[in-house]
Amino acid sequence: MRLIQQNPDLSAYLAADEVIDHQHPLVRETAARLAGQATDSYTYARAAYEFVRDAIPHSADSGDPRVTWRASDVLEQRTGICHAKSHALAALLRAEDIPTALCYQRLTHDAGTGHCLHGLVAVRFRGAWHRQDPRGNKPGVDARFSLDGERLAFMADVESSEMDYPVLFDVPHPAVLRALQDAPDRPYLWEHLPDTL
Repeated sequence: MRLIQQNPDLSAYLAADEVIDHQHPLVRETAARLAGQATDSYTYARAAYEFVRDAIPHSADSGDPRVTWRASDVLEQRTGICHAKSHALAALLRAEDIPTALCYQRLTHDAGTGHCLHGLVAVRFRGAWHRQDPRGNKPGVDARFSLDGERLAFMADVESSEMDYPVLFDVPHPAVLRALQDAPDRPYLWEHLPDTL
């Protein structure tokens, strides 16, 4: 699949905003700690990915009812669904000048109620974009940081009307952000996630 930048300006994928708030002290502190153990931007990106994947539980897996959407809140509260965790990873990567995009898959909803959007990121290395999924591993899910072939949490099954969206967003999709911001808790959010872009 050919990934397509929604914004042709690569610097947009380094920007901070209310959601990907990489200028927040907690984001900067976390990035500095991870960078202190890295030898180059690739090892930093892998360390940031593994930190978000492993140290911040996916709230559906842990049963945490809290809803987070701002990167600094995800890091502070140590919880979030795939979209929130993607915002946190994007902030950590952008904090170290690694262009990072938000991207989406349409997957079968695990509640058995149709489809929902799944969030992940793409990082730019070696002149190309590479999708990474920081959702968090569990039985049946084994996502890995990779620039040599995708190691995502889920592969879209076209026969089930699932799909990979090729568009790389510099900011969260408005429908996703609205769902996160409007949800009083994760069970409510689970039933109100958008199912298409």
